[in-house]
Amino acid sequence: MTPSVRIALLCAGLFAAPSIGALAQTGPFQEVPPLAQRPFAPGLTCGALRSIVAHRGHVVVASSPTAYETVHFESGACQNEVSSAPAFEPTLDEPYCFAGYRCVQRNNGENSVR
Repeated sequence: MTPSVRIALLCAGLFAAPSIGALAQTGPFQEVPPLAQRPFAPGLTCGALRSIVAHRGHVVVASSPTAYETVHFESGACQNEVSSAPAFEPTLDEPYCFAGYRCVQRNNGENSVR
C-alpha cells in the first residue's frame, strides 16, 4: 500500500492507525509533522479527497507545501460575514476536483463596517 493511499484511508477512517502501545514496542514514538496531518490534494484521487471531506465534515486540505484551506462538506457551514463558494482542488486524476465548499468574505458594499 502506497503512503498516499494509506493517508487517504487513515483520514477517511477506513484504515486503523497503530496504537501507541504498538508504536512503543516497535521503536521510539515519532511525532507526525503538522503538514502530514493535512490531506495533500495532489497526492490523492478526486474520489478519495471527496470521501475524506464527506467523512469529516470539514478538513484543512493542502494544495501545495505552503498553500492550504479549509474545505467544508456542506455549503451552510459558513456563517456571519462569509459566504460559501465551491472549492476546487488539484488531484491526481482531475486538475479541478470539486472537493466541497470554502468560506469567502461577503462583499457588503463600500459603506460596510469592517
